[in-house]
Amino acid sequence: MFSQGQLIFAGCFFIAFVIAMIYAYRKDLTLHRTFYKGNYKILIGFIVFIGILFLIKVYFKR
Repeated sequence: MFSQGQLIFAGCFFIAFVIAMIYAYRKDLTLHRTFYKGNYKILIGFIVFIGILFLIKVYFKR
C-alpha cells in the first residue's frame, strides 16, 4: 500500500513532530502554569459529561 520511502518519511516526520511538540511545551511551561490553572477540572467535567451521554444511550437502547 505504501512504498518503503513513504513509510520512512512518515516515521521521521512523526519523530520530528513529537520532538518539536515536547520542545514547544517545555518552552511555554511557565505560561501554562500561570494562565491555565485548574484546566484539569474542565477535562474531568467533559469526560463525566461524555460518560453520562453514553449511559443514557445504553439505558434507552434497552
